[in-house]
Amino acid sequence: MTLQRRHFLLGAGATGATLLSPFTGAHAQALEKPQLTLAVGGKNLLYYLPLTIAEQLGYFKAEGLDLKIVNFAGGSQALRALVGGSADVVSGAFEHTVNLQAKGQRLRAVALMGRAPQIVLGINPKTMPNFKSVADLKGKKIGVTAPGSSTNVMANFALAKVGLKPSDVSFIGVGAGSGAVAAMRSGQIDAMSNLDPVISLLTRSNDLKVISDTRVVAEADKVFGGPMPAGCLYLKQAFIDQNPRTVQALANAIVRANQWIQKAGPGDIIKTVPEEYLLGDRAVYIDAFLAAKGALSPDGLFPEKGADTAFRALASIDPEIAKATLDLKAVYTNDFVRAALLKYPGK
Repeated sequence: MTLQRRHFLLGAGATGATLLSPFTGAHAQALEKPQLTLAVGGKNLLYYLPLTIAEQLGYFKAEGLDLKIVNFAGGSQALRALVGGSADVVSGAFEHTVNLQAKGQRLRAVALMGRAPQIVLGINPKTMPNFKSVADLKGKKIGVTAPGSSTNVMANFALAKVGLKPSDVSFIGVGAGSGAVAAMRSGQIDAMSNLDPVISLLTRSNDLKVISDTRVVAEADKVFGGPMPAGCLYLKQAFIDQNPRTVQALANAIVRANQWIQKAGPGDIIKTVPEEYLLGDRAVYIDAFLAAKGALSPDGLFPEKGADTAFRALASIDPEIAKATLDLKAVYTNDFVRAALLKYPGK
């Protein structure tokens, strides 16, 4: 039996990555699919900083990958690109892997970028000057990056905790950049669930009052009742089974980026990210980086209880998921990252 055939047969099971040792050497064998399309929703966000660093510092190219990155307004649109076949891999929110398994789609996360969601829920102090609690959001307009995205899930979760349903508010897609800032400042929305640097920019100008902040790992754990994995790379299980060396190359690049970020200072970040990501204010971006850094994964490994936390969060707002029987060990694997850490142990 050939190694490729043996890997396919065993990889179709739980991890799809247990035979990676032959592939951990630098290009020991050619990548099965070096040209890939990656979908992401809101690439400028600190949530996806490891992706940007891996791209800007040439880590994907160093692994033999020719990666085309397609940016969408939100993570739900990036997910649709993967499911529809126009993307091979997504840089997106971990909970989509749980959500899609409940819908019969086998997706698996292979490298973690964020160990907390970094999503901030805040209100517009101009349109809600008398705000007292989340219950006051009933009947209000809430801006999210895109309907169905992780920012929408976070807002739904906060509403559910005070007995409100998604239909009790109006969700409006505002994106993850200057459009989101403009929507808040102009009063088009009464509240927002979004990420940095948008949040830091609005907070600094007093156009947003924070009411829930999952940039702080301890706060995120408290909100969700356990570790809540956030930004990650995820793919279809079938792709992982058929292209293990390619997936290993992706994981290698993200692990290197995670390690670089942990050692980086604000000046290193400013010099590396594209100028347009700074939203015209370097000081705000530095604030955002410092606020988000603790929520970024230092090593790329998924916490053991992370899938359970994601399931509970989704089940609390979706009756269909609540009654589903899922194999939560099938929505992620640490095998690729462990192999990457052997190749790039960090210092």
